[in-house]
Amino acid sequence: MRSDQMKKGIERAPHRSLFKAMGYTDEEIQRPLIGIANSFNEIIPGHIHLKQIVEAVKAGVRIGGGTPVEFGAIGVCDGIAMNHLGMRYSLASRELIADSVELMAMAHPFDAMVMVSSCDKISPGMMMAMLRLNIPAIIVTGGPMLTGNWRGKRVNLISVFEGIGSVKRGTMTEGELCEVESEACPTCGSCAGMFTANSMNCLSEAIGLSLPGNGTIPATSSKRMRLAKETGMQIMKLLENDIKPRDIATMDAFRNAIAVDMALGCSTNTALHIPAIAKEAGIEFDINLFNEISMKAPHLCSMIPGGNHSLDDLDTAGGIQSVMYQLNKIGLINGEAITVTGRKVSENIQHAVARDADIIRSAATAYHKEGGIAILFGNLAPNGSVVKQSAVAPEMLKHKGPARVYESEDDAYKAILAWDIKKGDVVVIRYEGPKGGPGMPEMLSPTSAIVGMGLGKDVALITDGRFSGGTQGAAIGHISPEAAEGGTIALVQEGDMIEIDIPARKLNLDVSDEELNKRKSNWMPKEQKIKTGYLGRYARMVSSGAKGAVVE
Repeated sequence: MRSDQMKKGIERAPHRSLFKAMGYTDEEIQRPLIGIANSFNEIIPGHIHLKQIVEAVKAGVRIGGGTPVEFGAIGVCDGIAMNHLGMRYSLASRELIADSVELMAMAHPFDAMVMVSSCDKISPGMMMAMLRLNIPAIIVTGGPMLTGNWRGKRVNLISVFEGIGSVKRGTMTEGELCEVESEACPTCGSCAGMFTANSMNCLSEAIGLSLPGNGTIPATSSKRMRLAKETGMQIMKLLENDIKPRDIATMDAFRNAIAVDMALGCSTNTALHIPAIAKEAGIEFDINLFNEISMKAPHLCSMIPGGNHSLDDLDTAGGIQSVMYQLNKIGLINGEAITVTGRKVSENIQHAVARDADIIRSAATAYHKEGGIAILFGNLAPNGSVVKQSAVAPEMLKHKGPARVYESEDDAYKAILAWDIKKGDVVVIRYEGPKGGPGMPEMLSPTSAIVGMGLGKDVALITDGRFSGGTQGAAIGHISPEAAEGGTIALVQEGDMIEIDIPARKLNLDVSDEELNKRKSNWMPKEQKIKTGYLGRYARMVSSGAKGAVVE
């Protein structure tokens, strides 16, 4: 066993003594040691209940004959970090999470691992660590939050963000916003909707790194606790059969996950996390794969925020396995890929059924013929940009309008709330990319303000930063190269016409090459905003959004 390095033989007597100092018995030490990475904290609703999830995992490990060994991992709440300096640390935390799990697993050679996480960067970071370490491992998450109810209307966190714009518009009072604030997040769990956290939790299941049900079982359900126990039991079987994450997360598995991504209308942040996870598996990943699969994979589920259905609805209708069943019927799922169940995908989904034909539609009755995400290219984004096309109003799929240029998210947000943005405008927010931000902050506040102020069908927003999974509307992010690297977005001037054609996958600045070259010759790099500490190091080492914003 791998753990023999720290416990077997006379030379390891001091090591065993330290285990005994914590109360481990000889029998527990002799068993396989299963590391459990727990991202519990008291700052994220999706993590506040993870102590209970971990205890269930531990019970499963013990049932299977192993000894669980828990350690902690960090986590940032994107919602609480939003729209201030803290958001610059969110994406950057993904690398720290992966590094810290690797560090713990190498310093203390566990035989296998269970990752217990939730939320936006934590689950991707842990999956990156799983593939980097490549020892038997499973991820189990805390599950989605239930939606709230305000005056008979479903509400969630995004309802509160959009409520700010509604107050400014005069369609909601501050008192009503206070009521929504108190009702929008009624339980623990990842914020209710197909936002980044739940997108990645669903895709962990589609890749095959978590057990069926992980993506959709509500945080408050007893099924979630049973799933956690089953995860603890299953890790012992993976150890016995020597099934490792790289045996599971093959290119076929990632193609399966992208097809599910398109069917669900997941967060645009999946275009950052899937390439980053694939890189840890040693897989060369081309962002064009999103377009290739999007053209074939229909949008089968109309989830919050673009639609009306919740994760709880999706779970009741059959969950991710049923979505994969529908995709398999049109040849978009590789059934030979294996999963942490120890079985092939085809075996997992053979009895899956869509219990509600509106929540999980067939290809023949799909909400859209194409998938939820599109990658746009053009002179404004030579290396690509990302839009959640399933959440764009039909009127905005093609749009041409004048650029309204802002050097930061904060400046743009103030302008939107001050009614400086008019119908037809294209808001440009730059120097917010991985290097320029630094940290590629999410733009949920300005996009929510645009929707809340009634401009969602008239105004587009483009940025070298990124968006929350809760964003809806013609919001195009991840523009690469970013402004800090001298990308075309750095050369846009107030009033320039910008042309967006999502069906054609085009994003262009209507300025001649001669003029762009002239502007480029006069462009000077901006001084790095943060030079010290972790963000200073991150800004110097991070790659572009087109490569998943991984640290090189």
